[in-house]
Amino acid sequence: MNQPPYPVVRLKPKLETSAIRYGAPWVFANELVTDRRTRALDPGAIAILEDSDRRPLGVVTVNTNSKIIARFLDRNPDAVIDGAWLAHKLTQAAAMRDRLFAQPFYRLIHAEADGLPGVIIDRFGDVAVIQPNAAWADTMMGEFITALQGLGITSVVKSGTGRARKLEGLVEELTVPLGTVTDNVPVAMNGATYMADLIGGQKTGIFYDQRPNHAFAATLCNDARVLDVFSHVGGFSLAALAAGAKSALAVDGSSTALALATQGAIATGVADQFETRCSDAFDAMTALAAEGQKFDVVICDPPAFAPNKKAAEAGLRAYEKVARLATALVAEGGYLGLCSCSHAVDLTKFRMACSRGIGRAGGRAQLIHTGYAGADHPMHPQLAESGYLKALFYRLLS
Repeated sequence: MNQPPYPVVRLKPKLETSAIRYGAPWVFANELVTDRRTRALDPGAIAILEDSDRRPLGVVTVNTNSKIIARFLDRNPDAVIDGAWLAHKLTQAAAMRDRLFAQPFYRLIHAEADGLPGVIIDRFGDVAVIQPNAAWADTMMGEFITALQGLGITSVVKSGTGRARKLEGLVEELTVPLGTVTDNVPVAMNGATYMADLIGGQKTGIFYDQRPNHAFAATLCNDARVLDVFSHVGGFSLAALAAGAKSALAVDGSSTALALATQGAIATGVADQFETRCSDAFDAMTALAAEGQKFDVVICDPPAFAPNKKAAEAGLRAYEKVARLATALVAEGGYLGLCSCSHAVDLTKFRMACSRGIGRAGGRAQLIHTGYAGADHPMHPQLAESGYLKALFYRLLS
């Protein structure tokens, strides 16, 4: 097969045996020869990556505005990146998810781990929310929509917002390029019904990644009083109530998210056992302790306190504080769940921060379970960032 008419970009010398050759999906700006021709490429351009001896390594997308200057699309240097190629990627991804879930409510594309760098797609039945966080995906939105239609999608939300797009030099935009999306979408998980706001909600509207951790936490919650801090739309609390919890209090700083959580509690049939408190989470935990409140199960699922390496130390201090304040609210013999979605904080450091926080609160604990993102959020074996989610579950000892 003839090589497609893509421009060529080239690695700097002495990188021939680097991780790039053996599966790493990213090429950083200091690893690529950035001559005049490379700098002239439009953001999102498709190119052939060669080593310094002019041996082709694969097809990449290039954005000289980004520190990640090239991302692998295909290890076959003869690959043609077009609508058919994209449809094959989405079909492969959907086939795996459809083995995992009875209904098409899941993360369909998890960026590099599904071979589509910088692209997130969550599916809600016949609606898809796409986050094109890399320039090449922005340029191929038409092909993405056509490929999604081939999977039975009738409406698409383009959620082009967030930090990742800014790092790529992309403008923020939120549009509905296919169909219509107006009402909140009910999502059934772990016996509960969640309400996902696909237009005004955080990211894609719901966090599918915590599904297995919601399920594990629910096993601890029968006849329990549950506190769900940083609850968003009621992730842990609604699953707990569906599993037989006596009561649940959801704490979040967003009144909009708590309103969706309340709608979910009504849809699940547990509204009488569900309460919300709109407050800063740290203030709420301090106030609950001052009130003398204790809960059989306390779970904290904060936002990414360490979104990058520079923020790692401050993030670890914040995770320690969460653990300290939460420990004070756990009844004797109760359970504590602590989560992190910060890819810049690895599991070992997160576990140490949580242990320090529990110890500073005077607690003694057993670590009984470590959870990760669900299988619809696969991890790229050579990209630690794709395995970002950690969930630690402790039993507090008397």
